[in-house]
Formats: sequence, structure tokens, C-alpha cells
Amino acid sequence: MLTHFAAALGVLGLLTVVPGPDMAVVTRRALVAGPGDALRTVGGIAGGLLLWGALTVAGLAAVLAASPAAYLAVKLLGAGYLVFLGAQALWQHRGAALAASADTGPAAVGSPWRTGLVSNVLNPKIAVFYTGLLPALAPPHLPAAWAMTLLVLLHTALTLAWLGSYVFLLSKAGPVLHEPRIRRLLGRTTGIALIGFGLAIATTSG
Repeated sequence: MLTHFAAALGVLGLLTVVPGPDMAVVTRRALVAGPGDALRTVGGIAGGLLLWGALTVAGLAAVLAASPAAYLAVKLLGAGYLVFLGAQALWQHRGAALAASADTGPAAVGSPWRTGLVSNVLNPKIAVFYTGLLPALAPPHLPAAWAMTLLVLLHTALTLAWLGSYVFLLSKAGPVLHEPRIRRLLGRTTGIALIGFGLAIATTSG
């Protein structure tokens, strides 16, 4: 059982640290409003994982993963939301406005917790991941519902630790990130990344 758990931990850890939309959303929030807002965004992301986990244990996520129409609807909503966040980041970090507000930075828009939650809830790939991969990682000696719950909690804890550490590193780089040129570059890069993730989600099949 310990060997199986260690393998599951390794797979979940690898999937957690691979850069994706979550990291881009957190980066954007850190640049716009600082580490406090970024951490609240991480909390929203964790809430999204827990929600998907609850739906998975209840069997509802499998229905979404198996329904092409429902999957497409959530996929397009999620892709549109990421593109919206990316366009918003590009607009907020445009050169003229940033130069005029270099001391305070662009204003944050919307609740950071809600931003993290929505970006994760509208990611149907998590439903596919939880219904397709997690059962294969589940410890065989536990009841299925308990095993899935354990893995979801583990994935959520890893996500909190990883993204929380990332926010800490960003906060340590605060003096550098407050340089107008650096903020503009990172803001634009994050915006482009979010739009790229959104387009990738919208155009991938399955």
C-alpha cells in the first residue's frame, strides 16, 4: 500500500508542478495586487479542486466527462474565461497606463478567491483527470470513495503548497517586480500565456 501511495504522490506532484493556467492566474494576481491577493487566488483554486473532487466522488464528474455536449460547453466557457483574463492583463499592463501608475500598479479587478475558483471550476480537464486517472492511482485496499477522497485532498494540499511557495518567491522578488519595465514585461507575458492556455483548451479535442 505504501508503494502504491508513493507512486500516486509522485504522479500528483508532477502534475501539480507542471506550469499551467493556475500558475498564470496566480502570477497575474500577484502582479496586479500583491502576494495577499495571489494567496487568496490560490485558495480559490484549491476550492475548485475540492468541488471537482466532491463531484467526482458523487459520480457527477464522470457524467460530464462522458457527455460531449456538456464537456464542450464547460470547455468553451473555461477557455473564454482564460482569454478574458489574459486580455484583461494585457490591457492593465499597457505601457502608458503603467508608466502613469508605476507607484501603485494597475488596479485589481474582481475577487481573487472567485477568480481562482472560477478558473478551476470551468476547467473540464480536471473532471477528466479525476475520473480517468485518479481511480488508477487509488490505493486498492481502501473503499473507492475513501480512496478518491484521500487523493483529492492530497492533490489539493500539493497545489496549496506549490502555488503558495510560488507566491512566496514572487513576494521575495518584490523590488524587482516593482520595476515598471519588469512589471510590464511579466504582465504582458502572463496575459499572452493566459490567452494561449484558453485557445489551447478551446481547440483540443477530448
